[in-house]
This record gives sequence, structure tokens and C-alpha cells, in this order.
Amino acid sequence: MTGRVSGKVAIITGAASGVGKEDALLLAREGARVVLTDINEDDGRALAAQIGDAALFVRHDISSEDDWKQVIKTTQDTFGGVDILVNNAAILAQGTIESTTLALWQKIQKINSDGYFLGCHYGLEAMKSRPSGSIVNMSSMAGIGGQSSFCAYSASKAAVAGLTRSVAAHCRAQLYKIRCNSIHPDGIATPMVFNLHKDKSAGPGYIREKDPKQLQARFAQPQDIANLVLFLACDESKFINGAEMRIDNGYLMWAD
Repeated sequence: MTGRVSGKVAIITGAASGVGKEDALLLAREGARVVLTDINEDDGRALAAQIGDAALFVRHDISSEDDWKQVIKTTQDTFGGVDILVNNAAILAQGTIESTTLALWQKIQKINSDGYFLGCHYGLEAMKSRPSGSIVNMSSMAGIGGQSSFCAYSASKAAVAGLTRSVAAHCRAQLYKIRCNSIHPDGIATPMVFNLHKDKSAGPGYIREKDPKQLQARFAQPQDIANLVLFLACDESKFINGAEMRIDNGYLMWAD
């Protein structure tokens, strides 16, 4: 099947690398025009050039309200509107409830929670004039099950899940043809994740395997996440709203 998001316009945050990059490539292959946002300008612009005329890069700090306003305006001016928003950008930092400082807590919440709120707030407003819309929020299994070594991160991702449900309920109550769903991966095979596994300070609440080959076999690939993003972005999922989509290889059943 091709052209699953043909004619739609998508904003993907954190698109310069990792999952965001795979999201952008797949949505573009399936017919969307894509606005790539990130603080990493070099890689973001390179990806936009790779995709071609259907892509635009905008430097974007998701914790900045002014940046969000500019991203939305630029998208509307360039491509005519916003149909899909993938809130993907986030930061990850270690720290238990005892070791996490207030400064670290606030830094993570500002990006992972406030940034997603701003995206939903301004993205929703932009989508109201379109035939339909889809907001996909990247949460985590840490937001459902919690991880002792990632206190602030777990809390921020739980906030994303709650925000998603609230947005979905609001859209249904207002009869907007806009959906909002969250994706909850466990580990994803990225350099950031593997570096954490090499760091014993991550603690037993996070480390499960020491062999990188086992990690590669056990963890999701960025493409696995992008496939789910595409499904939630396209009209095939038009009756899915407010869902917590786990993509975790049975994380909650893991007991060993």
C-alpha cells in the first residue's frame, strides 16, 4: 500500500535523527509533505535536502511558545495547513527520586511535558480548519510502568499520556475531526539507549542485558516505531482516539 498520507502535511519534531528521522522518511514516502523541526540544524537540513521539495526544515526549541507559533505559521504559509503533528522530540536523563535535583526535574518537564502541551495547543488550533487531523504523542513505557533510575523522565512521559487523553476527549466533545493518541515504546535501538546500557549508573531498574547483540535483538528499531506513527497518522486509524499504543515486546509481562 502506498500513498497512505498523500496530500497531507505533517510536522515532526526531533526529526533530525533517530525515530523522528524515520518518521519523516516514511511519511514522505507515503505522500505527505513534511516539516522537520529540531535544534540540530545541520542534520535537519541534510534530511530535508535528502527528501526533496516535499520537505522543509525549521529550527525549533519545543519548549518555546514563540518557536511553536513560528513553526505553525511557516507550515501554513509553505504547505497550506497542518494535518498531522508528531510530537517526538524529548530528552532523557538518569536520576532516582533521591538523586534528581529540582533543576534537572524542571529541565525535563519543560521539554518533555511543556513542549508537548504547546504542540497540542497550537497544532489543534491549526487542524480545526482542515478536513481531519491526527496528533501523535511519543510517550514511553516508563510513563506507564515507571523506571526507578529515570524519575523525572518517567513522570514527564506519564504527563504526555494524560495530556493525550485530555486532548482526545476534548476533540470528541467538540466534534472535531481530530484524533490524539500516544505511543509507548520500551527500549529503541539507538546509540543513546546503548550508551545508557553501557553505563552501570543507570541501575538495575533499567539495565537488563549486557550483550549488545541481545539488545539489538530485543529492542525495537526506529522503523518499528515509524510504522505505528504512519498508521496513527493515516485515515486507516480514523476511529482510534485517546489510545495508549504499547510497542514494547511484552514489557509489562517481563519478569526475569
